[in-house]
Amino acid sequence: MDEKMDVLNFKDHFSNNSDRYAAYRPSYPIDLVDELAHFCPAQQRVLDCGCGTGQLSVLLAERFDEVIATDASATQIEKAKMREGVIYRTALAEESGLADGTVDLITVAQAAHWLDLDKFYQEVNRVARPNAIIALITYGVLHVEGAVDTLIQQFYYKTIGQYWPEERKHVEDGYRNLPFPFLAVKIPSVNMEAFWSLDELMGYFNTWSAVKEAQKILGHNPVEQFREELLPEWGNPETKKKITWPLSIRAGRVHPKEQS
Repeated sequence: MDEKMDVLNFKDHFSNNSDRYAAYRPSYPIDLVDELAHFCPAQQRVLDCGCGTGQLSVLLAERFDEVIATDASATQIEKAKMREGVIYRTALAEESGLADGTVDLITVAQAAHWLDLDKFYQEVNRVARPNAIIALITYGVLHVEGAVDTLIQQFYYKTIGQYWPEERKHVEDGYRNLPFPFLAVKIPSVNMEAFWSLDELMGYFNTWSAVKEAQKILGHNPVEQFREELLPEWGNPETKKKITWPLSIRAGRVHPKEQS
């Protein structure tokens, strides 16, 4: 009973947005998975914590035999992308339920700022095999090609800036200021890109927790007005524009002294 209550009491900004989250969140590059796999002691099992609807989980299954993908939101898990080799579970990152010393890689993508890091790192040390890798992955504020980018930055920082939760600052600084008690591993930088129409971009904006909070307080969705402001600069709304995100990877090695 207590464990169920813990799952229910986590900071949940996304369950009510699961359909949009599954449809409009950007995908990670396979190069990221390749780089992570290269540093791992083996490619047998990954624990992907805070997996959401499985954007990273399904890619990890391209390089690892088994991916245990967990999220505290049962609604997110229900909407997750199915793929052979990926096992979804509703669980806290801090309480994975896995056996000791059974994981080669622990990933947290766009979710580490929501965790109780002290408890999570205890769990990492418990489930990790010697020389396993932990990677905190996050992407910051997007940029769109062309003049529309100025309007988008204004929307992010000014129009809805006050509605972001406090934890968002860790995303903006690439997790550099989060505690990280592991031997640092330098992962080569990779790009995160997409080509989206105007309405695909609006769908992504509607996944933001700040938009949801602004709508609650203002009584209307600010994205709808912003679309009208963007349209003259964007042109044909079906035109695909290049979107880029700065991808930050805070990686480290677990139990590095226990090398074989």
